[in-house]
Amino acid sequence: MTIQRIAVYCGSKIGLSDAYQVMARELAMTLVDERVELVFGGGKVGLMGVLADTVLAHGGKVTGVIPSGLDIDEVVHKDLTELVKVPGMHQRKAMMLDLADAFIAMPGGIGTMDEIFEAWTWGQLGIHTKPVGLLNVEGYFDSLIEYLSTMVRQGFLSQKHHDRLYISESPSDLLEKMRLSNKQHETIWLDSGV
Repeated sequence: MTIQRIAVYCGSKIGLSDAYQVMARELAMTLVDERVELVFGGGKVGLMGVLADTVLAHGGKVTGVIPSGLDIDEVVHKDLTELVKVPGMHQRKAMMLDLADAFIAMPGGIGTMDEIFEAWTWGQLGIHTKPVGLLNVEGYFDSLIEYLSTMVRQGFLSQKHHDRLYISESPSDLLEKMRLSNKQHETIWLDSGV
């Protein structure tokens, strides 16, 4: 399966470092250059807005998925290629997982963590085989990465599932790692005769 759409989870705030907005724009340009569509949470605020606006400004396609409680003028991005409205957060996460071929987390808060961990967990459970990654802007995820290594050392996370979380400081490098993982997974699947 090729990567045609990527769900990006990121903050509804911009954060304190300008590097976060710079990286959101760089990721957006990488998606446009690679002809990969963006799937995101449907907001016009924070890093979400920066990412979507940049993709749209350069001719890319953007699908937003927004729950009814956040479908208000102050939050919702109305100038998208497509805006999908769902009843609540559970449906939003399920819809984004269904629409996307891969998942990336940028800096964000607990909502971002909830979404990327659910995508990664579903992969561990075999619900999907799509790659999951962290775009580690200026070491934002360093403490989390160390904590995940602790999970492995303490026997709560297998090395195999740990290694299915792709990490990079570069959008193009992260996308390449995810594409390679998809090809390797397809080869295993085809060789298994499934």
